[in-house]
Amino acid sequence: MKLQIINLRPPKIAQAFVLVAALLHGLTPMREMVIYSQPVAGAVLGILGFCIMMWGWGLFKKQDTAVCPTAINTHLLTSGIYRFTCNPMYLGVIIILLGIAIAVGSLPFYLVTVLYFIVINHVFCPYEEQKLVATFGDDYLAYKDRGRRWL
Repeated sequence: MKLQIINLRPPKIAQAFVLVAALLHGLTPMREMVIYSQPVAGAVLGILGFCIMMWGWGLFKKQDTAVCPTAINTHLLTSGIYRFTCNPMYLGVIIILLGIAIAVGSLPFYLVTVLYFIVINHVFCPYEEQKLVATFGDDYLAYKDRGRRWL
């Protein structure tokens, strides 16, 4: 099962989760599902998440290394946003999802944010960490010891 999930692209998983949340939100009376809604705060978080994600993505592109989780990485990125988090693209998507949840305010959007985090944290991150250890060895282990998976 994990191997099948790994073959999916994390942004596509996030898009599918948002679609499911939107369908659930539309099919359920909103007054019963609103937990906390702040559209401006949600938009700010969404923009922040997008900037974090794109910063990480831009560094991958600048080094001409693969962004896809299953592809071979040619460079170990440890500068820029990677000084603060080992997974800025995933972190950015999670912040975007949280921004959407806060903007809309309904339970399905909060739940898919948590579900996405669980999938990334327990499937994609361990898979990529094993791959990076196999590719970069002690250099990656030293980086991992200095940094954090998330923040």
